[in-house]
Amino acid sequence: MKFTLSWLKDYLDTDAELEAISTTLTAIGLEVEEIEDPTQAFAAFTAAKVISAEQHPDADRLKVLMVDTGAKDPVQIVCGAPNARAGMTGIFAPPGAYIPGLDTVLQKGKIRGVESDGMMVSEREMRLSDEHTGIIDLDDSITVGTPFCDIFNLNDPIIEIAITPNRADAAGIYGIARDLAAAGLGKLKTPEIKSVPAAFETPVTITIEDEEACPLFLGRLIRNVKNGPSPDWLQKRLTSIGLRPISTLVDITNYMTIAMNRPLHVFDADKLRGGITVRMGREGEAFEALNDKAYSVDESMTCVCDESGVLGLGGIIGGTSSGVDENTTNVVIEAALFDPIRTAVTGRKHQINSDARYRFERGIDTNFTADGMEMATQMALDLCGGEAGTVVQAGTVPEETRQFAFDPALTKKLGGIEISEARQRDILETLGFTLNGNMATPPSWRPDILGSADLVEEVLRIEGYDKIPATTLPKQRVLTHSAHSPMRRRVHVTQRALAERGLMESVTWSFMDAGLAKRFEAEPLDAHALTLANPISSDLSRMRPSILPNLIAAAGRNADRGYPNAALFEVGPVFFGVNPADQSIMAAGIRHAQMSNKHWAGGDAGRQVDVFDAKADVMALLLANGFDAANTPISNDAPSWYHPGRSGTLRLGKTVLGWFGEIHPALLQEMDIDGPIVAFEVFLEAIPSKKNKGAAKSLLHLNPLQPLSRDFAFIVDEDVAANDVVRAAQSADKKLIASVQVFDVYQGKGVEEGHKSIAISLTLQPQGKTLSDEELEALSQSVIETVTAKTGGTLR
Repeated sequence: MKFTLSWLKDYLDTDAELEAISTTLTAIGLEVEEIEDPTQAFAAFTAAKVISAEQHPDADRLKVLMVDTGAKDPVQIVCGAPNARAGMTGIFAPPGAYIPGLDTVLQKGKIRGVESDGMMVSEREMRLSDEHTGIIDLDDSITVGTPFCDIFNLNDPIIEIAITPNRADAAGIYGIARDLAAAGLGKLKTPEIKSVPAAFETPVTITIEDEEACPLFLGRLIRNVKNGPSPDWLQKRLTSIGLRPISTLVDITNYMTIAMNRPLHVFDADKLRGGITVRMGREGEAFEALNDKAYSVDESMTCVCDESGVLGLGGIIGGTSSGVDENTTNVVIEAALFDPIRTAVTGRKHQINSDARYRFERGIDTNFTADGMEMATQMALDLCGGEAGTVVQAGTVPEETRQFAFDPALTKKLGGIEISEARQRDILETLGFTLNGNMATPPSWRPDILGSADLVEEVLRIEGYDKIPATTLPKQRVLTHSAHSPMRRRVHVTQRALAERGLMESVTWSFMDAGLAKRFEAEPLDAHALTLANPISSDLSRMRPSILPNLIAAAGRNADRGYPNAALFEVGPVFFGVNPADQSIMAAGIRHAQMSNKHWAGGDAGRQVDVFDAKADVMALLLANGFDAANTPISNDAPSWYHPGRSGTLRLGKTVLGWFGEIHPALLQEMDIDGPIVAFEVFLEAIPSKKNKGAAKSLLHLNPLQPLSRDFAFIVDEDVAANDVVRAAQSADKKLIASVQVFDVYQGKGVEEGHKSIAISLTLQPQGKTLSDEELEALSQSVIETVTAKTGGTLR
């Protein structure tokens, strides 16, 4: 937000110096980012007189000027301006001066072989106007050496402040003046607003089809106006803060936007076709905007229309079809209210960053709509002439019902500073709050005030945070236990375990594209509830149901930059609803392309990632958290984003521990990423807590007896999972059978169609004594019988 010191003083009666104003602005939360002092920026530019103007020896369009700059000797300048002549007075820029209109630092040099020690500048080069047909031609009465700022009255400092999103009222100079007055830096000068008498009935009908999108719309016709260039004072105010003067009517709307935080729009009444209708857009509609770009609209966008179609996007930008120009004689002024959410979403879709959108999406003063219309009407009559009609209104001003308890003692409790009740009341009343006993009603221009704590914040902000005394915290007793919660410790353990396996930790957004989020829903979710009201971009509009899409996208970006072998993980929240119980902490990771780059030592170098890499990551993660998942059931019903034949689900009863597997190739194709990618997801809350309360690991027991192995092969139906055979064999004798591994799966010659052969290897660990042949035979028979009973398999 930019404004000049003199513009601020239109609304603030103060004798405070610029430094005091700057310090106070920052202290009350309107941080000063920059102060531009034109007298310093343009100190090098002075008036100079052209002594002679001779034709350049080697260029028909150039002249060689000898210029009196007030120095001892004249300065030679090569100039191409057609109006350059002997005897004229202009503005001289010496070498080393920064030319704002060219965004360059002037250098001494040669032009067509003739030395040039500076330049005579044009109005556009000094950002005075768009005039560039010749250099600045000053009155002969101006003395050589007169500073540029004195000639053009540019001694007004420009202040730029940063506005936090909640302070919509500070997007107007009047609101800034109000805050400074409350801080004791002067007295607020409230402009006198009078109703402009109507000379006729405005013959324009206004219809609002959706009052949620546009609660209020005011329109007024002004006839017989003259819309030429605006007065110098108005043009200078706009140019000083970086706005380009266009015409008087348009400049008035810009003036009202900056000064009073009241965006307006003007229509050429003779270009309108029928009445004005505010409605939602329709597919296929489009319009040419005032920024010389064409925009399409849809059902989510608030459009201002007439019978010809869309005239503009409400609260964002108008269209050329009804825009005013130098030939406009009848104009309709619009003052309306538009829904902040729709305004923000529409502006973001089209990437339109207008001054109107900036204010409407933050929330403007609802009660100032009518007064803003009267102020703009009076300015138009004063500067353009004509006569005004009645104000036509559609909709109503939204009712304000906010009221909060005002407790002076709360300031001491929450803010740590003692402020008298009288001072607190004075601050709040100066800021526009209405106090009735112990209740406070916020003003209509402060939609961010939502509770009693906000009243305390306002008091502290104006009184000064620097007045809060420094307090030493009391000494605390030594903690006898970790300050981390069990879940926080589990997160740290998981992060270390995955990092040890060579995965790089990532931190990504907790939201994503709505369409992509839909593809990663294990169960249908309430899309509306999880959609952000004001997303930072259209592709980050939904809370994430999974971390994987963000990691997969990151792997794709890495591959596009020449780093395809990504191994990434993240531990963070995922969302399945709006209730606290619908949020889970998940550990997710991916491996892309190859396990590692090619290497002479071999190993995993150059090998493509597969489902067993993801499974190994999951098992290591669970083991690090004290849970050995070697015997945990694994089913092949992983969600749809996994490859159906190369994925698995880990379960404990009905509880899903997590999923792992290869990402579905069709999904990777949708995301435009070359595979393969394997991934895993583990719900950290679902991991069982450690049973042992002492050491992190159980005691090591070394068995003096040598283990032995036995191999079996079973014929089973082809839809029987190998894990079912492993678990069945393990259950035959859980004490003696230390482990069971699958080492072969075969279908083909020798195996009946519809069946397969699964070969397993059992590791037996004798306990206390060696096993006899009879015991081994009995154990083997038990394994065969158990596998047969539980899987229907027969020994091959």
